[in-house]
Amino acid sequence: MYNVPTIAVLRDMEAVRAFDFPHDCCIKPTHGSGQVILRHDGAAIDYDEIASWFRMNYYHGRREQNYRALRPKVIVEPLIFDMDRLADFKVFCWQGEPRLIQVDMDRHTRHTRQYFDVHWNEQPFALAHPRYPGTIDRPRNLDAMREVAAKLSSRFSLVRIDLYTDGERCLVGEITNCQANALEAFEPAEGEDIASRVLFGSPAEDPVLTRSPVRIGAAAGAVVATSMRDTDGAAVVALLEGDASRADGQRGRRPNEAAAGDATRVSGGRRSMR
Repeated sequence: MYNVPTIAVLRDMEAVRAFDFPHDCCIKPTHGSGQVILRHDGAAIDYDEIASWFRMNYYHGRREQNYRALRPKVIVEPLIFDMDRLADFKVFCWQGEPRLIQVDMDRHTRHTRQYFDVHWNEQPFALAHPRYPGTIDRPRNLDAMREVAAKLSSRFSLVRIDLYTDGERCLVGEITNCQANALEAFEPAEGEDIASRVLFGSPAEDPVLTRSPVRIGAAAGAVVATSMRDTDGAAVVALLEGDASRADGQRGRRPNEAAAGDATRVSGGRRSMR
């Protein structure tokens, strides 16, 4: 319900070259960040680029420890929602409560961002990329998106839950513990204080987040420390349905792929930034 379908997981170049890629699909590595091929209308596939992914260890770039032991894999997914201009909705949660929403626009052309609180009040700062110059409408299903983010973040202190939506359905893109290795700068500098107040202040009681209990057990933290693509997102489904015991059964299949920090990729239609 909340997962982008997995078409294939390819573990070496022999499998890549033998695979019959759909005419329209998203191709990306599970062990890096930012690398993606969006294939449209049967366009030629850059096999040299994919081969470079298998040689890559993303840890060597900025020493993000969670990437260090990941086995190289390439995942193939459909292009979701039939949308060429798909926004990324990244929900920052503190102690299981959604607090701040980052919206990334035009990721592969002119990347811009905008920030909102959970009531969709625009925030007056940028982070790493310019502010989006237009108006971003509040998603029709924002309340449902916030509930999903609240459930997935319930076992963490600070975590980011990345979502995609067409206004009706909500899909989980990834779960990120440390955005961009904590290296992005606010513009203006005062934006850091504003974001901190939104994230760590004491919000008024929110009926969207208090109308039903969150029933996720201790398995949640461990699930996010594994590569969920090998289970086609079954662990995420279990967590969102409140079944921690079933979630626990979906983890631990590849202990050397543990990702204790940033960017456990669950799925995503296209590659989102960490």
